[in-house]
Amino acid sequence: MALMNRRLSPQIETVFMMAHEAYSFISSRLVKEVFGLGGNITGLVPPSVESRLQARLSKSKIKGV
Repeated sequence: MALMNRRLSPQIETVFMMAHEAYSFISSRLVKEVFGLGGNITGLVPPSVESRLQARLSKSKIKGV
């Protein structure tokens, strides 16, 4: 977006202001990818979701998938 704004009007600068994480959106795909790579997702999803992901990961390790 910033690059397109610069191309359309070089004299205007684009500034990004990040919202607090409590007010931002995170995709489920990103959460699953972080979890699958061993990252900590505590606080990104409810504890029940985290435990289900852990169970799914354990199941796939047993099956060798």
